[in-house]
Amino acid sequence: MTRDAPTALDLPMVDPLPDKTRKYFDICQEKLGMVPNVLRAYAFDIAKLDAFTAMYNDLMLGDSALSQLEREMIAVAVSAENRCYYCLVAHGAAVRQLSGDPVFGEQIVLNWRVATLTPQQRAMLEFAAKLTDSCHNVGEDDRQALRDAGFSDRDIWDIAAVAGFFNMTNRVAAATDMKPNAEYHASYR
Repeated sequence: MTRDAPTALDLPMVDPLPDKTRKYFDICQEKLGMVPNVLRAYAFDIAKLDAFTAMYNDLMLGDSALSQLEREMIAVAVSAENRCYYCLVAHGAAVRQLSGDPVFGEQIVLNWRVATLTPQQRAMLEFAAKLTDSCHNVGEDDRQALRDAGFSDRDIWDIAAVAGFFNMTNRVAAATDMKPNAEYHASYR
C-alpha cells in the first residue's frame, strides 16, 4: 500500500483507468484542484465507482428544491452524528464554500444545533439527525413537522435520500479508515 493511499485497505486503483474515468478525474482536478480520495478509493472497481458517482451526483447536484448548500448541510449533520472524519472534513469545506461563511461552516461541522438556522433548516437537520440516530422511531409526526416547516413530500424524499446516502458512505469511510484530502482542511476559511 502506498503512503498516499486513500484508505487503510490495499485496493489500488485500476491501472490504467478507463478513458471515461480518467476524464472524470481530470475534471475533478481542474475544478477542485484534486481528485477526492473517496473517488480514488472506489477506483479499484470501476463499476462500484460509477454507481457511487451516479448516486452522489444525482443526490447532491441533481434536480431538487433543496439547495446545494442545504444538501451539504444534511451531509455534514449526518456525518457529525456518525463522527465521520472524512465526510466532516470534505463536506465541511463544501458548506464553508457554498455559504461563504467559514464560521457557519465550522458551526455546522462541530455542532449544527448552535448555528444560526432558519426554522426550515433546523427542521431539516433535526429530521436527518433522527433518521441517523434512530430511524426506527421516524414516523408521520416527523414527516408532518417537515411539511409544517414548508417542505413538500418530494423535499422530504430528497432529505431522506441524502441522509441515507451519507449514512452509508460514513460507514464505508469508517470501515476503511478513509483519509480526507489535505487540501480540504484549509479551503474556504
